[in-house]
Amino acid sequence: MNINYNPIGYVHSPIKTIEGAPIQPVGADNITGFIELDHSLIDGLKDLDGFSHIIVLYHFHKSKEPQLLCKPFLDNIEHGIFAIRGPNRPNAIGFSIVSNIKIEENVIHIGNVDILDGTPVLDIKPYVHEFDALTNTKSGWLEKNAKRSKTIRSDDRFL
Repeated sequence: MNINYNPIGYVHSPIKTIEGAPIQPVGADNITGFIELDHSLIDGLKDLDGFSHIIVLYHFHKSKEPQLLCKPFLDNIEHGIFAIRGPNRPNAIGFSIVSNIKIEENVIHIGNVDILDGTPVLDIKPYVHEFDALTNTKSGWLEKNAKRSKTIRSDDRFL
């Protein structure tokens, strides 16, 4: 079975290279950019301006062959690809929760951008605190290192 998606738009950001990029939106406090959505989809943006944050699903267009075991940025030992958020996945799908600054026609201005410039956007969904902010969760191997994601930057390990 083949599943094919077409980009609905593209991310424009100041992040031009993978190396040195924030590894999560929480580490991208002062980085802004925008999503240029295909003009034919403008009606789909109706009422999105009422949400402070959006979930952006995108294609890791610079990823390499899938790796089932990888050393993530926040650890020095290998973990399974489904236990990390690295780009070299069987399906190169990424997501980021970014701030929704403003919408002008087919352009969504976003903040906390950790997404590479030129990244194809697959979908956009509203972030809803009551749905998406779960309590009583566990973060597995990341329990000890998750807070470091604010300052750690990417390197060449996924190139």
